[in-house]
Amino acid sequence: MEDKSNVTSSIRSFTLLGFPTSRPTQILLFVIFFLIYLLTVVENLVIIIVIWTSPKLHKPMYFFLGHLAFIETWYVSVTVPKLLAIFVMESRKISYSACMLQLYFFIALICTECVLLTVMAFDRYVAICNSLYYVNIMNWNFCILLALGSWFSGFIISLVKVYYISRVTFCHLDVINHFFCDISPLLNLACTDMRLAELVDFILALIILLVPLLLVFISYTCILATIFCIPTPTGRQKAFSTCSSHLAVVIIFYTATLFMYARPSRARSVNYNKLVSVIYTVITPLLNPMMYCLRNKEFQEIIWKLFMKTFKL
Repeated sequence: MEDKSNVTSSIRSFTLLGFPTSRPTQILLFVIFFLIYLLTVVENLVIIIVIWTSPKLHKPMYFFLGHLAFIETWYVSVTVPKLLAIFVMESRKISYSACMLQLYFFIALICTECVLLTVMAFDRYVAICNSLYYVNIMNWNFCILLALGSWFSGFIISLVKVYYISRVTFCHLDVINHFFCDISPLLNLACTDMRLAELVDFILALIILLVPLLLVFISYTCILATIFCIPTPTGRQKAFSTCSSHLAVVIIFYTATLFMYARPSRARSVNYNKLVSVIYTVITPLLNPMMYCLRNKEFQEIIWKLFMKTFKL
């Protein structure tokens, strides 16, 4: 029989455990994460501003890159500010509504990024494998439709997931052993049957993770086959350089995400889950702008010109 005394359907708040350490370590972690957060936001804002103000970058590839930078600016802002508050003020309480809101936007943004990375892979496929028809296929109406589709699919899937999770009844033991409201830590607090919520989460996770990953794999298989057919080494290198940054971002993103969500539940360790979560919620948004900027000569040249112009060097 279920112990009704330990169940509540009207829980008002949760406690985020975060990274319980000594006070000096907490302050050190606050400084590290604050600097990472600040740098990530600045990097992505610079990318958005440069793309917006540079007519030379008004191309489909940079249009989607601007959306990716916008996603990651908000993506890192969903989780890190609360983590910083835990470090510096030990403000571990989060209301039920705030927790569900954080979960909703976190899932929505990560799902949108999954679809957007697939769209960017398709853009590179058309550019390399069907270059003669690139302008006709990747026209602005189609690009806007693809971008809107990415946002719409991500937010709809998140809405369905959070709806079923919010219907679960939670225990009085309301401590979430994580630094933000994620799906698994929340479901671990469930006191009633959560099989429907888990099934919905599993099916939607397969759709939003594996389908885009399969499409990315097909796109890059065709891209690599086309590149290997280019007769000159210079031509092959030039063609590959246009998609190498995106490929690196895809590998890092899906490696961390699949490791986190595709492992058997028995193999999950709470501490390892937190570390992996740091990788794809904090480190990846920091590294992605660097990959695109450091490996893209056209972007580097424009940033350098803007820097010279701004400081009149």
